[in-house]
Amino acid sequence: MPHLLMILVQIGYSFLYFLAEAAFNHGMNPHVFVTYRYIVGSLVMFPLAYFLERKVRPKLTFVLFLEIFVLSLVGASLTVNMYFASLKYTSPTFITSMTNTVPSMTFIVAVVLRLEMVHLRNPRGIAKIAGTLLSLAGVLTITLYKGPEVQSLQGAPVHIKSNAGQQNWVKGSVLLVASSITWSFWFIMQAYTLKRYPAQLSLTAWINGFAAAQSAVFTVFMKHKPAAWSIRSSIEFWSIIYAGVISCGLTISIQLWCTEHKGPVFVTMFSPLGTVMVAILAYFLFGEELHAGSILGGAVVIIGLYMLLWGKEKDGDQNKSQKQSLSTNDEEKLSRLEVESSAGRDIMKPETEK
Repeated sequence: MPHLLMILVQIGYSFLYFLAEAAFNHGMNPHVFVTYRYIVGSLVMFPLAYFLERKVRPKLTFVLFLEIFVLSLVGASLTVNMYFASLKYTSPTFITSMTNTVPSMTFIVAVVLRLEMVHLRNPRGIAKIAGTLLSLAGVLTITLYKGPEVQSLQGAPVHIKSNAGQQNWVKGSVLLVASSITWSFWFIMQAYTLKRYPAQLSLTAWINGFAAAQSAVFTVFMKHKPAAWSIRSSIEFWSIIYAGVISCGLTISIQLWCTEHKGPVFVTMFSPLGTVMVAILAYFLFGEELHAGSILGGAVVIIGLYMLLWGKEKDGDQNKSQKQSLSTNDEEKLSRLEVESSAGRDIMKPETEK
């Protein structure tokens, strides 16, 4: 189930990139887009969280309130604003390729914080390291090597024209690198917050609410004119609805659930799959150019992803066996203590009677 859910998350994100690019080409500001999508996400998630998690939602203390506020600032409002600003200056294929450095950075941070264990003498640990390096190599291949061009489909059902005058690859790359760094820390922070607030729907609602307020303050500071907040086309409207319901509501909830059950590294490992999906959609659905480097890099990414998943599955099997052995040892200790205590009561009983 976690594997299937994360594949669906990447499919949802893949369509989002093209919808957001189309909205930006129609004149929508990326920061306004981010604010609106979090407003929609909060409107969808707060009622669901209120009714579905009334009995399981823990008490929200002031310290936990501040922790979720910082979590929203780092991973939602700050990261996503930089991320979609970079999309305005580059392209969906480029940003999905570059953001595949997130799994590697998350893996390194998780190892440092001992959230992820790596045994270099074990095939499991070697598979995780080799899979990470292979995924990174595939991303670099897609980004740096184009190769022969595959003829684009003339009869593609949808055509999105990019605004070449707005492209600024240097500015977009800087924003993208910064968002990738903050994104990596966001996944790590989720693992700690979920231990103290294990209610995925409620946490998703709070993240959306805080991110909407934070992004709105930032957008008002950057864009003073009320005309920037107007929605002028249907593509802008539906891209906001899609981003709010699917990306801010459904996918964040799924990622939190998978983070709680599989860890932050598992969630980020599926990012390379999004690169392959975006390249496929760009060619077959939107009629964009496809190069041999994208095909070669995509194959390498998939191989690396499977190696990482294999290593993580072995980790899961080992953790289950360790938990079973620990529970068995605990039961033996409890039974031994009960026998000793009952024996002690039997010994002390005659003395008390005397």
